[in-house]
Amino acid sequence: YDIEFDDATSHITIKRKSTGTVLWDASLNDLIFSNQYLQITTTVPSTSVYGFGEHEHPSFKHSMNFATYGMFSRDQSPTTFANLYGVHPFYMCVETDSNAHGVLLLNSNAQDVSLSPNPSLTFRTIGGILDFYMFLGPTPENVIQQYTEAIGRPHMPAYWSLGFQLSRWGYGSIDVLKETVDRMHYYDIPYDVQHSDIDYMERRLDFTYDKENYAGLPEYIKHLKKEGMHYVLILDPFISKDEEPGTYRPYDLGEEMGVWVNNSDGVTPAVGKAWPDGHSVFPDYTNPRTVEWWTQMCLELKDVLDYDGIWIDMNEPSNFDRGQYPGCAVNEINNPPYIPSISDRALAQKTLCPDSKTYLGDHYNTHSLFGWSQTAPTFHAAQKATGKRAFVLSRSTFVGSGKHGGHWLGDNFSQWKDMHQSIIGILEFNLFGIPYVGADICGFNSDTTYELCLRWMQLGSFYPFSRNHNAEGNSAQDPAVFGAEFAKISRDTLRIRYSLLPYLYTLFYESHVHGNTVARSLMHE
Repeated sequence: YDIEFDDATSHITIKRKSTGTVLWDASLNDLIFSNQYLQITTTVPSTSVYGFGEHEHPSFKHSMNFATYGMFSRDQSPTTFANLYGVHPFYMCVETDSNAHGVLLLNSNAQDVSLSPNPSLTFRTIGGILDFYMFLGPTPENVIQQYTEAIGRPHMPAYWSLGFQLSRWGYGSIDVLKETVDRMHYYDIPYDVQHSDIDYMERRLDFTYDKENYAGLPEYIKHLKKEGMHYVLILDPFISKDEEPGTYRPYDLGEEMGVWVNNSDGVTPAVGKAWPDGHSVFPDYTNPRTVEWWTQMCLELKDVLDYDGIWIDMNEPSNFDRGQYPGCAVNEINNPPYIPSISDRALAQKTLCPDSKTYLGDHYNTHSLFGWSQTAPTFHAAQKATGKRAFVLSRSTFVGSGKHGGHWLGDNFSQWKDMHQSIIGILEFNLFGIPYVGADICGFNSDTTYELCLRWMQLGSFYPFSRNHNAEGNSAQDPAVFGAEFAKISRDTLRIRYSLLPYLYTLFYESHVHGNTVARSLMHE
């Protein structure tokens, strides 16, 4: 490429040498570079723009009709155009002559991007710097290979993790779990991995299990593993601070090691409300001491519950209040002059106050890095605990998360549109270098129907990460619960998946070594 700067018009232009196509044309007259507000506009060579995340939207190719996407990690069920769990300020543009290029704005602050029919893009962020990286392709697949070379190649998943997986928030007891597993085996449905959501915990406390409702869980996990299955446990990032002193080791050890996100004074831990009764504190995974603490806790958990993988949830980080107790101070960090196009137009909604302090600085700057900063330590802890290739599934992601983890598309709904849009989400996360991705088959929120769940099992059999998962209070939706005919159809499509596993595994190998996509749209071929 060539870069030209025109003194007369103050335009920075980037052109593809081979074709002369202008890939980037930004006028410095339109540049705003001020405290807490940065903005730049560039033209793009066509309206075929893909990427930006994490959002739900109706088509893979973006509408350029003045659509605006906010990026700021948020615990929010997929809602069209809203900012969701992860932050990926990366797009790919397919030029009119079918060459492709990609652009990354490496910035972790709250931001938004507006697409206009010029066609042009306007980037706005409320911190950091304007740090753009360009990837020249020239094919869509080359763009992603170059992008992952820069941000980190995707991890190599364990072969077992390509098998079909089953989960549910709200089995409620080990007896219901056993009944579910037994009926899956009764119908001979291919099935390799069982997950446990938060109901396995004692009062929703990390690193515990419910010795009443889940009595015998350690032995049952060992039994399933003897039969060749694998087990994944969920962990949340918040830790209850209100247990009796000396009775809850994760808090006592964390307090001793000083691992929490602090209030604006940088000394007292930020206290919020999450799943455990009472109040919780939040580990700061950007702190090396926190990594030591977390690794220690994951190793100790392995001695009790013989897990094969760890699923990390609520790591946006999620807090059920608006900011921590007793609320956010009135200042410029908490109330910046511009709030990007994010839900509620509020930086503290369902999370911590922006002026909270992490090891790396203000939460204002590091908020969207929380899930990313938790993923690598969890990956290394799981690898250390199991002695094998690690399995980590993370809800919140950032640029480069694919190096240490996979992702599922969050708390979707049992609706046909969600099934359709899962395809778009999976294609996008392959652009983001996170090819180990899937959506909750049959939907997470609300009751599914026989027909929807059956069609979704047929589609989900071919997700890179294939898991049926369901929310508390909804009817069971595992593929064995609907009877013999449903089970037979699910068994047939899953057997096609299993027959293709050597091929799927090879795609992941090529992704890990060369940075290729695993699920891709036809334009990559």
